[in-house]
Amino acid sequence: MASLALSSFVTTFLAVMAALFVFAVGIGVLLLVVLYVIDVTQTQHAIRRNFPVIGRLRYRFEHLGVFFRQYFFAMDREEMPFDRAQRSWVYRAAKNLDNTQPFGSTRDLRPAGTILFANATFPALDSAPMNAEPLVIGPACPQPYSASSFFNISAMSYGAISRPAVLALAKGARLAGCWLNTGEGGLSPYHLESGADLIFQIGTAKYGVCDAQGGLDEAKLREVAAYPQVRLFEIKLSQGAKPGKGGILPGVKVTPEIAAIRGIPVGQDSRSPNRHPEIGDVTELLDFVARVRAVTGKPTGFKQVIGDPGWLDQLCREIQRRGLASAPDFITVDSADGGTGAAPMTLLDYVGLPLQESLPLVVDKLQEYGLRPRVRVIASGKLITAGEVAWALCVGADFINSARGFLFALGCIQSLQCDKNTCPAGITTHNPRLQKGLDPTDKAERVRHYVENMRREVAIIAHACGVADPRQLRREHCRIVVGPGHSASLDELYRRAPAPVRSLETA
Repeated sequence: MASLALSSFVTTFLAVMAALFVFAVGIGVLLLVVLYVIDVTQTQHAIRRNFPVIGRLRYRFEHLGVFFRQYFFAMDREEMPFDRAQRSWVYRAAKNLDNTQPFGSTRDLRPAGTILFANATFPALDSAPMNAEPLVIGPACPQPYSASSFFNISAMSYGAISRPAVLALAKGARLAGCWLNTGEGGLSPYHLESGADLIFQIGTAKYGVCDAQGGLDEAKLREVAAYPQVRLFEIKLSQGAKPGKGGILPGVKVTPEIAAIRGIPVGQDSRSPNRHPEIGDVTELLDFVARVRAVTGKPTGFKQVIGDPGWLDQLCREIQRRGLASAPDFITVDSADGGTGAAPMTLLDYVGLPLQESLPLVVDKLQEYGLRPRVRVIASGKLITAGEVAWALCVGADFINSARGFLFALGCIQSLQCDKNTCPAGITTHNPRLQKGLDPTDKAERVRHYVENMRREVAIIAHACGVADPRQLRREHCRIVVGPGHSASLDELYRRAPAPVRSLETA
Protein backbone atom coordinates (compact mmCIF):
# COMPACT_ATOMS: atom_id res chain seq x y z
CA MET A 1 0.00 0.00 0.00
CA ALA A 2 2.80 2.40 0.96
CA SER A 3 4.63 1.66 -2.24
CA LEU A 4 1.49 2.42 -4.32
CA ALA A 5 1.09 5.77 -2.53
CA LEU A 6 4.74 6.61 -3.13
CA SER A 7 4.44 5.63 -6.79
CA SER A 8 1.34 7.82 -7.16
CA PHE A 9 3.12 10.78 -5.52
CA VAL A 10 6.14 10.41 -7.78
CA THR A 11 3.91 10.18 -10.86
CA THR A 12 1.99 13.30 -9.84
CA PHE A 13 5.20 15.19 -9.03
CA LEU A 14 6.76 14.33 -12.37
CA ALA A 15 3.59 15.36 -14.18
CA VAL A 16 3.56 18.72 -12.39
CA MET A 17 7.23 19.28 -13.14
CA ALA A 18 6.67 18.39 -16.80
CA ALA A 19 3.77 20.84 -16.99
CA LEU A 20 5.87 23.57 -15.39
CA PHE A 21 8.68 22.86 -17.84
CA VAL A 22 6.32 23.06 -20.81
CA PHE A 23 4.87 26.30 -19.39
CA ALA A 24 8.34 27.79 -18.92
CA VAL A 25 9.36 26.78 -22.44
CA GLY A 26 6.16 28.31 -23.78
CA ILE A 27 6.84 31.57 -21.92
CA GLY A 28 10.43 31.55 -23.21
CA VAL A 29 9.32 30.99 -26.79
CA LEU A 30 6.69 33.72 -26.48
CA LEU A 31 9.31 36.12 -25.09
CA LEU A 32 11.68 35.33 -27.97
CA VAL A 33 8.87 35.95 -30.46
CA VAL A 34 8.07 39.29 -28.83
CA LEU A 35 11.74 40.32 -28.86
CA TYR A 36 12.05 39.18 -32.50
CA VAL A 37 9.09 41.31 -33.54
CA ILE A 38 10.42 44.32 -31.61
CA ASP A 39 13.88 43.97 -33.14
CA VAL A 40 12.82 43.56 -36.77
CA THR A 41 10.38 46.48 -36.58
CA GLN A 42 12.54 49.03 -34.73
CA THR A 43 14.76 51.33 -36.78
CA GLN A 44 17.26 52.69 -34.25
CA HIS A 45 19.73 49.77 -34.07
CA ALA A 46 20.96 48.21 -37.32
CA ILE A 47 22.55 45.18 -35.61
CA ARG A 48 19.32 44.24 -33.84
CA ARG A 49 17.27 44.78 -37.00
CA ASN A 50 19.57 42.59 -39.11
CA PHE A 51 20.19 39.99 -36.41
CA PRO A 52 17.08 40.00 -34.20
CA VAL A 53 17.40 38.69 -30.63
CA ILE A 54 20.99 37.47 -31.14
CA GLY A 55 22.15 41.03 -31.79
CA ARG A 56 21.14 41.96 -28.26
CA LEU A 57 23.98 39.81 -26.89
CA ARG A 58 26.47 42.35 -28.25
CA TYR A 59 25.46 44.93 -25.66
CA ARG A 60 25.65 42.41 -22.82
CA PHE A 61 29.08 41.17 -23.90
CA GLU A 62 30.29 44.76 -24.24
CA HIS A 63 29.25 45.44 -20.63
CA LEU A 64 30.68 42.19 -19.27
CA GLY A 65 33.92 42.64 -21.20
CA VAL A 66 35.05 45.34 -18.76
CA PHE A 67 34.98 42.85 -15.90
CA PHE A 68 36.33 39.89 -17.85
CA ARG A 69 39.35 41.97 -18.91
CA GLN A 70 40.00 42.99 -15.30
CA TYR A 71 39.97 39.46 -13.92
CA PHE A 72 41.07 37.21 -16.78
CA PHE A 73 42.76 38.97 -19.67
CA ALA A 74 44.52 42.21 -18.67
CA MET A 75 48.11 41.95 -17.50
CA ASP A 76 49.10 43.31 -14.07
CA ARG A 77 50.34 46.63 -15.49
CA GLU A 78 47.84 47.18 -18.32
CA GLU A 79 44.57 48.51 -16.90
CA MET A 80 43.31 52.06 -16.57
CA PRO A 81 42.69 54.13 -14.56
CA PHE A 82 44.49 51.85 -12.06
CA ASP A 83 46.11 48.56 -12.91
CA ARG A 84 46.06 45.38 -10.89
CA ALA A 85 49.55 45.93 -9.47
CA GLN A 86 48.57 49.33 -8.05
CA ARG A 87 45.32 48.05 -6.60
CA SER A 88 47.05 45.01 -5.09
CA TRP A 89 49.66 47.21 -3.40
CA VAL A 90 46.93 49.30 -1.77
CA TYR A 91 44.90 46.24 -0.77
CA ARG A 92 47.89 44.65 0.93
CA ALA A 93 48.94 47.90 2.61
CA ALA A 94 45.39 48.41 3.90
CA LYS A 95 45.23 44.85 5.24
CA ASN A 96 48.69 45.32 6.80
CA LEU A 97 50.07 42.39 4.80
CA ASP A 98 53.64 41.92 3.65
CA ASN A 99 54.23 43.79 0.39
CA THR A 100 57.54 42.15 -0.48
CA GLN A 101 57.76 40.45 -3.89
CA PRO A 102 60.04 37.67 -5.11
CA PHE A 103 61.97 37.26 -8.36
CA GLY A 104 62.09 40.89 -9.46
CA SER A 105 59.74 43.67 -10.43
CA THR A 106 57.04 43.34 -13.09
CA ARG A 107 57.24 47.11 -13.68
CA ASP A 108 58.78 47.98 -17.04
CA LEU A 109 61.54 50.51 -16.32
CA ARG A 110 62.11 51.44 -19.97
CA PRO A 111 59.15 53.61 -21.14
CA ALA A 112 59.54 57.38 -21.17
CA GLY A 113 57.98 58.94 -18.08
CA THR A 114 58.92 56.10 -15.73
CA ILE A 115 59.87 57.39 -12.27
CA LEU A 116 63.12 56.18 -10.68
CA PHE A 117 64.82 57.19 -7.44
CA ALA A 118 68.57 57.76 -7.17
CA ASN A 119 69.78 55.70 -4.24
CA ALA A 120 72.61 57.11 -2.17
CA THR A 121 75.96 55.36 -1.89
CA PHE A 122 75.67 55.71 1.86
CA PRO A 123 71.93 55.57 2.67
CA ALA A 124 70.35 56.78 5.88
CA LEU A 125 70.07 54.21 8.63
CA ASP A 126 66.75 52.41 8.92
CA SER A 127 66.44 53.58 12.51
CA ALA A 128 65.48 57.05 11.22
CA PRO A 129 61.89 58.20 11.96
CA MET A 130 59.22 56.87 9.61
CA ASN A 131 57.12 60.05 9.48
CA ALA A 132 58.08 63.55 8.46
CA GLU A 133 58.19 66.45 10.88
CA PRO A 134 54.86 68.29 11.34
CA LEU A 135 54.28 71.41 9.25
CA VAL A 136 52.23 74.42 10.33
CA ILE A 137 49.60 75.72 7.90
CA GLY A 138 48.53 79.34 8.37
CA PRO A 139 50.95 80.34 11.13
CA ALA A 140 49.59 83.90 11.18
CA CYS A 141 45.96 82.78 11.60
CA PRO A 142 44.28 82.99 15.01
CA GLN A 143 43.99 79.18 14.88
CA PRO A 144 46.91 77.76 12.86
CA TYR A 145 47.05 74.03 12.15
CA SER A 146 50.05 71.81 12.78
CA ALA A 147 49.68 68.90 10.35
CA SER A 148 51.51 65.77 11.45
CA SER A 149 50.93 63.56 8.37
CA PHE A 150 52.16 64.26 4.84
CA PHE A 151 49.63 61.73 3.45
CA ASN A 152 45.94 62.51 3.91
CA ILE A 153 42.42 61.79 2.69
CA SER A 154 41.22 63.90 -0.22
CA ALA A 155 37.76 65.38 -0.81
CA MET A 156 34.85 62.91 -0.96
CA SER A 157 31.38 64.19 -0.12
CA TYR A 158 28.78 62.48 2.01
CA GLY A 159 26.25 61.79 -0.67
CA ALA A 160 28.79 60.81 -3.26
CA ILE A 161 29.95 58.17 -0.77
CA SER A 162 27.85 56.34 1.81
CA ARG A 163 27.37 56.78 5.54
CA PRO A 164 29.47 53.71 6.50
CA ALA A 165 32.21 54.87 4.11
CA VAL A 166 32.36 58.31 5.74
CA LEU A 167 32.38 56.72 9.20
CA ALA A 168 35.24 54.40 8.23
CA LEU A 169 37.30 57.19 6.66
CA ALA A 170 36.77 59.55 9.60
CA LYS A 171 37.62 56.96 12.23
CA GLY A 172 40.59 55.73 10.21
CA ALA A 173 41.86 59.30 9.82
CA ARG A 174 41.74 59.81 13.57
CA LEU A 175 43.56 56.53 14.22
CA ALA A 176 46.24 57.35 11.63
CA GLY A 177 46.64 61.00 12.62
CA CYS A 178 45.84 62.40 9.19
CA TRP A 179 43.16 64.79 8.00
CA LEU A 180 39.94 64.09 6.08
CA ASN A 181 38.54 66.53 3.51
CA THR A 182 34.73 66.68 3.70
CA GLY A 183 34.27 67.34 -0.01
CA GLU A 184 31.83 69.95 -1.24
CA GLY A 185 28.75 68.15 0.15
CA GLY A 186 28.80 69.81 3.56
CA LEU A 187 29.56 68.70 7.11
CA SER A 188 27.71 65.58 8.25
CA PRO A 189 27.41 64.08 11.75
CA TYR A 190 29.47 61.16 10.48
CA HIS A 191 32.44 63.41 9.74
CA LEU A 192 32.33 64.70 13.31
CA GLU A 193 31.59 61.46 15.11
CA SER A 194 35.14 60.13 15.30
CA GLY A 195 36.97 63.35 16.20
CA ALA A 196 39.22 63.33 13.11
CA ASP A 197 40.84 66.54 11.87
CA LEU A 198 38.76 67.92 8.99
CA ILE A 199 39.15 70.22 6.02
CA PHE A 200 35.80 71.80 5.20
CA GLN A 201 35.52 72.28 1.46
CA ILE A 202 33.44 75.16 0.11
CA GLY A 203 32.30 74.14 -3.33
CA THR A 204 30.70 76.33 -5.96
CA ALA A 205 27.21 75.54 -4.60
CA LYS A 206 28.40 76.27 -1.03
CA TYR A 207 26.47 73.33 0.40
CA GLY A 208 25.95 73.75 4.12
CA VAL A 209 27.06 77.40 4.17
CA CYS A 210 24.78 78.82 1.48
CA ASP A 211 22.18 81.59 1.81
CA ALA A 212 18.86 81.74 -0.06
CA GLN A 213 20.44 83.55 -3.01
CA GLY A 214 23.29 81.05 -3.44
CA GLY A 215 25.91 83.21 -1.77
CA LEU A 216 28.04 82.58 1.28
CA ASP A 217 26.12 82.68 4.58
CA GLU A 218 28.65 83.90 7.14
CA ALA A 219 26.48 82.85 10.10
CA LYS A 220 26.44 79.23 8.85
CA LEU A 221 30.16 79.46 8.14
CA ARG A 222 30.80 80.50 11.75
CA GLU A 223 28.74 77.52 12.94
CA VAL A 224 30.97 75.17 10.96
CA ALA A 225 34.13 76.90 12.15
CA ALA A 226 32.97 76.54 15.76
CA TYR A 227 33.70 72.81 15.60
CA PRO A 228 37.28 72.50 16.89
CA GLN A 229 38.09 69.54 14.65
CA VAL A 230 37.37 71.59 11.50
CA ARG A 231 40.95 72.79 11.08
CA LEU A 232 41.12 74.19 7.53
CA PHE A 233 38.82 75.67 4.87
CA GLU A 234 39.33 74.87 1.21
CA ILE A 235 37.64 76.87 -1.56
CA LYS A 236 37.13 74.53 -4.50
CA LEU A 237 37.61 76.29 -7.82
CA SER A 238 37.76 73.10 -9.86
CA GLN A 239 38.45 69.38 -9.59
CA GLY A 240 40.57 67.06 -11.65
CA ALA A 241 38.00 65.02 -13.50
CA LYS A 242 35.90 67.93 -14.71
CA PRO A 243 37.66 71.30 -14.64
CA GLY A 244 35.33 74.03 -15.81
CA LYS A 245 32.19 72.04 -14.92
CA GLY A 246 30.29 71.84 -11.66
CA GLY A 247 29.54 68.64 -9.80
CA ILE A 248 26.34 66.63 -9.88
CA LEU A 249 24.81 64.30 -7.31
CA PRO A 250 22.12 62.12 -8.96
CA GLY A 251 18.65 62.48 -7.44
CA VAL A 252 18.61 58.79 -6.49
CA LYS A 253 21.37 59.60 -3.99
CA VAL A 254 19.70 62.71 -2.53
CA THR A 255 18.11 61.17 0.56
CA PRO A 256 16.21 63.32 3.10
CA GLU A 257 19.29 63.39 5.36
CA ILE A 258 21.66 64.43 2.57
CA ALA A 259 19.17 67.03 1.37
CA ALA A 260 19.02 68.51 4.88
CA ILE A 261 22.82 68.65 5.18
CA ARG A 262 23.22 70.30 1.78
CA GLY A 263 20.09 72.44 1.91
CA ILE A 264 18.61 71.07 -1.34
CA PRO A 265 15.33 69.34 -2.42
CA VAL A 266 14.96 65.61 -1.74
CA GLY A 267 15.25 63.23 -4.69
CA GLN A 268 16.33 65.84 -7.25
CA ASP A 269 19.64 66.03 -9.09
CA SER A 270 21.96 68.34 -7.18
CA ARG A 271 24.01 70.45 -9.59
CA SER A 272 26.67 72.96 -8.61
CA PRO A 273 27.78 75.90 -10.82
CA ASN A 274 30.97 75.62 -12.84
CA ARG A 275 32.54 78.39 -10.72
CA HIS A 276 31.84 80.63 -7.75
CA PRO A 277 29.73 83.54 -9.07
CA GLU A 278 31.59 85.99 -6.82
CA ILE A 279 35.06 84.85 -7.94
CA GLY A 280 35.82 86.01 -11.46
CA ASP A 281 39.51 86.97 -11.23
CA VAL A 282 42.51 86.75 -8.91
CA THR A 283 41.47 89.91 -7.06
CA GLU A 284 38.09 88.42 -6.16
CA LEU A 285 39.73 85.09 -5.30
CA LEU A 286 42.02 86.73 -2.74
CA ASP A 287 39.06 88.75 -1.43
CA PHE A 288 37.09 85.54 -0.91
CA VAL A 289 40.03 83.79 0.77
CA ALA A 290 40.42 86.76 3.11
CA ARG A 291 36.69 86.80 3.86
CA VAL A 292 36.54 83.12 4.79
CA ARG A 293 39.71 83.40 6.87
CA ALA A 294 38.40 86.47 8.72
CA VAL A 295 35.05 84.83 9.52
CA THR A 296 36.51 81.48 10.63
CA GLY A 297 39.87 82.49 12.08
CA LYS A 298 41.33 79.34 10.48
CA PRO A 299 43.77 78.67 7.61
CA THR A 300 42.12 79.03 4.22
CA GLY A 301 43.28 78.04 0.76
CA PHE A 302 41.91 76.90 -2.57
CA LYS A 303 41.88 73.86 -4.82
CA GLN A 304 42.47 74.22 -8.55
CA VAL A 305 43.28 72.23 -11.66
CA ILE A 306 45.95 74.18 -13.52
CA GLY A 307 45.13 74.98 -17.12
CA ASP A 308 46.48 78.30 -18.36
CA PRO A 309 49.61 78.85 -16.23
CA GLY A 310 49.57 82.59 -16.93
CA TRP A 311 47.03 83.26 -14.20
CA LEU A 312 49.58 82.13 -11.60
CA ASP A 313 51.69 85.18 -12.46
CA GLN A 314 48.62 87.38 -12.04
CA LEU A 315 47.87 85.78 -8.66
CA CYS A 316 51.42 86.13 -7.38
CA ARG A 317 51.72 89.73 -8.54
CA GLU A 318 48.43 90.61 -6.82
CA ILE A 319 49.69 89.01 -3.59
CA GLN A 320 52.88 91.04 -3.88
CA ARG A 321 50.84 94.20 -4.35
CA ARG A 322 48.67 93.48 -1.29
CA GLY A 323 51.33 91.99 0.94
CA LEU A 324 52.25 88.52 2.12
CA ALA A 325 49.36 88.33 4.61
CA SER A 326 46.90 88.27 1.70
CA ALA A 327 48.27 84.99 0.30
CA PRO A 328 46.23 81.81 0.62
CA ASP A 329 47.55 79.56 3.38
CA PHE A 330 47.68 76.62 0.98
CA ILE A 331 47.02 75.66 -2.64
CA THR A 332 45.74 72.20 -3.50
CA VAL A 333 46.93 71.31 -7.00
CA ASP A 334 44.61 68.75 -8.53
CA SER A 335 45.58 66.70 -11.56
CA ALA A 336 43.65 66.46 -14.82
CA ASP A 337 43.64 62.69 -14.26
CA GLY A 338 42.01 63.12 -10.85
CA GLY A 339 38.94 61.07 -10.06
CA THR A 340 35.26 61.48 -9.37
CA GLY A 341 32.08 59.43 -9.42
CA ALA A 342 31.33 60.46 -12.99
CA ALA A 343 32.28 63.14 -15.49
CA PRO A 344 31.95 63.77 -19.24
CA MET A 345 34.57 61.75 -21.11
CA THR A 346 35.63 64.86 -23.05
CA LEU A 347 36.68 66.56 -19.81
CA LEU A 348 38.22 63.40 -18.39
CA ASP A 349 40.36 62.86 -21.48
CA TYR A 350 41.29 66.31 -22.70
CA VAL A 351 40.94 69.21 -20.25
CA GLY A 352 43.49 70.41 -17.69
CA LEU A 353 47.16 69.69 -17.03
CA PRO A 354 48.28 66.45 -15.38
CA LEU A 355 50.05 66.73 -12.04
CA GLN A 356 53.41 65.80 -13.59
CA GLU A 357 53.37 69.19 -15.32
CA SER A 358 51.25 71.35 -13.03
CA LEU A 359 52.81 70.54 -9.64
CA PRO A 360 56.38 71.67 -10.53
CA LEU A 361 54.87 74.66 -12.32
CA VAL A 362 53.06 75.85 -9.18
CA VAL A 363 56.01 75.17 -6.87
CA ASP A 364 58.43 77.01 -9.14
CA LYS A 365 56.07 79.95 -9.64
CA LEU A 366 55.64 80.42 -5.88
CA GLN A 367 59.41 80.22 -5.49
CA GLU A 368 59.92 82.75 -8.27
CA TYR A 369 57.80 85.34 -6.50
CA GLY A 370 59.17 84.63 -3.04
CA LEU A 371 55.92 83.08 -1.80
CA ARG A 372 56.98 79.47 -1.33
CA PRO A 373 57.71 79.72 2.44
CA ARG A 374 54.31 81.33 2.99
CA VAL A 375 52.05 79.05 0.92
CA ARG A 376 51.82 75.31 1.55
CA VAL A 377 51.35 73.11 -1.52
CA ILE A 378 49.10 70.04 -1.45
CA ALA A 379 49.30 67.58 -4.37
CA SER A 380 46.20 65.63 -5.36
CA GLY A 381 45.41 63.32 -8.25
CA LYS A 382 46.05 59.61 -8.76
CA LEU A 383 48.83 59.32 -6.16
CA ILE A 384 48.07 56.02 -4.46
CA THR A 385 51.42 54.23 -4.11
CA ALA A 386 54.60 55.08 -2.22
CA GLY A 387 56.62 55.82 -5.34
CA GLU A 388 54.08 58.35 -6.60
CA VAL A 389 53.84 60.06 -3.21
CA ALA A 390 57.64 60.21 -2.90
CA TRP A 391 57.81 61.76 -6.39
CA ALA A 392 55.42 64.54 -5.29
CA LEU A 393 57.56 65.24 -2.23
CA CYS A 394 60.66 65.42 -4.44
CA VAL A 395 58.96 67.93 -6.72
CA GLY A 396 58.15 70.16 -3.76
CA ALA A 397 54.72 69.26 -2.38
CA ASP A 398 54.26 69.67 1.37
CA PHE A 399 51.33 67.25 1.58
CA ILE A 400 49.69 64.63 -0.62
CA ASN A 401 45.95 63.95 -0.74
CA SER A 402 44.42 60.77 -2.12
CA ALA A 403 40.79 59.82 -2.66
CA ARG A 404 40.76 56.72 -4.84
CA GLY A 405 43.58 55.16 -2.87
CA PHE A 406 41.34 55.25 0.18
CA LEU A 407 38.43 53.89 -1.82
CA PHE A 408 40.59 50.85 -2.56
CA ALA A 409 41.46 50.67 1.14
CA LEU A 410 37.70 50.51 1.85
CA GLY A 411 37.34 47.60 -0.57
CA CYS A 412 36.61 49.25 -3.94
CA ILE A 413 37.02 46.77 -6.82
CA GLN A 414 37.00 49.38 -9.62
CA SER A 415 33.62 48.22 -10.92
CA LEU A 416 33.05 51.71 -12.41
CA GLN A 417 29.53 52.09 -10.99
CA CYS A 418 30.20 55.08 -8.72
CA ASP A 419 27.39 57.19 -10.18
CA LYS A 420 24.71 54.48 -10.38
CA ASN A 421 23.93 53.81 -6.71
CA THR A 422 24.83 50.16 -7.33
CA CYS A 423 28.38 50.05 -5.93
CA PRO A 424 28.94 46.39 -4.97
CA ALA A 425 31.38 47.37 -2.18
CA GLY A 426 28.82 49.64 -0.47
CA ILE A 427 31.04 52.73 -0.83
CA THR A 428 29.22 54.95 -3.34
CA THR A 429 25.68 53.70 -2.82
CA HIS A 430 22.81 54.54 -0.48
CA ASN A 431 21.18 51.15 -0.95
CA PRO A 432 20.99 49.68 2.60
CA ARG A 433 21.42 46.13 1.28
CA LEU A 434 24.73 47.03 -0.38
CA GLN A 435 25.90 49.29 2.47
CA LYS A 436 25.65 46.49 5.03
CA GLY A 437 28.67 44.80 3.47
CA LEU A 438 30.90 47.71 4.53
CA ASP A 439 31.71 47.47 8.23
CA PRO A 440 33.02 50.90 9.40
CA THR A 441 35.02 49.47 12.29
CA ASP A 442 36.90 46.95 10.17
CA LYS A 443 37.44 49.37 7.29
CA ALA A 444 38.66 52.12 9.64
CA GLU A 445 41.55 49.83 10.56
CA ARG A 446 42.31 49.35 6.87
CA VAL A 447 42.36 53.12 6.37
CA ARG A 448 44.76 53.40 9.30
CA HIS A 449 47.04 50.68 7.97
CA TYR A 450 47.07 52.23 4.50
CA VAL A 451 48.25 55.59 5.88
CA GLU A 452 50.82 54.04 8.20
CA ASN A 453 52.24 51.71 5.55
CA MET A 454 52.32 54.55 3.02
CA ARG A 455 54.36 56.68 5.41
CA ARG A 456 56.62 53.73 6.20
CA GLU A 457 57.35 52.89 2.56
CA VAL A 458 57.89 56.52 1.55
CA ALA A 459 60.36 56.70 4.44
CA ILE A 460 62.10 53.60 3.04
CA ILE A 461 62.55 55.43 -0.28
CA ALA A 462 63.82 58.52 1.56
CA HIS A 463 66.33 56.46 3.54
CA ALA A 464 67.54 54.76 0.35
CA CYS A 465 68.11 58.22 -1.16
CA GLY A 466 70.25 59.19 1.83
CA VAL A 467 67.86 61.43 3.80
CA ALA A 468 66.29 60.74 7.17
CA ASP A 469 62.96 62.52 6.70
CA PRO A 470 60.61 62.15 3.70
CA ARG A 471 60.26 65.94 3.54
CA GLN A 472 64.01 66.16 2.91
CA LEU A 473 63.49 64.54 -0.50
CA ARG A 474 64.53 66.92 -3.27
CA ARG A 475 64.42 66.92 -7.06
CA GLU A 476 67.91 65.50 -7.36
CA HIS A 477 66.69 62.34 -5.62
CA CYS A 478 64.24 61.48 -8.40
CA ARG A 479 64.81 60.73 -12.09
CA ILE A 480 62.45 60.22 -15.01
CA VAL A 481 63.17 58.06 -18.05
CA VAL A 482 63.28 60.30 -21.12
CA GLY A 483 64.38 57.79 -23.74
CA PRO A 484 65.88 54.34 -24.29
CA GLY A 485 68.66 53.82 -21.76
CA HIS A 486 68.58 57.42 -20.53
CA SER A 487 66.96 59.21 -17.58
CA ALA A 488 67.16 62.77 -16.28
CA SER A 489 66.86 64.10 -12.74
CA LEU A 490 63.92 66.33 -11.92
CA ASP A 491 66.42 69.16 -11.54
CA GLU A 492 67.32 68.78 -15.22
CA LEU A 493 63.85 67.98 -16.46
CA TYR A 494 61.91 70.76 -14.75
CA ARG A 495 62.80 74.37 -15.25
CA ARG A 496 64.81 75.65 -12.31
CA ALA A 497 62.99 78.54 -10.63
CA PRO A 498 64.80 81.87 -10.98
CA ALA A 499 65.71 83.95 -7.96
CA PRO A 500 62.72 85.56 -6.23
CA VAL A 501 61.53 88.79 -7.82
CA ARG A 502 61.66 90.45 -4.43
CA SER A 503 61.35 89.41 -0.83
CA LEU A 504 58.17 90.12 1.03
CA GLU A 505 57.90 90.98 4.67
CA THR A 506 56.92 88.15 6.94
CA ALA A 507 53.22 88.19 7.79
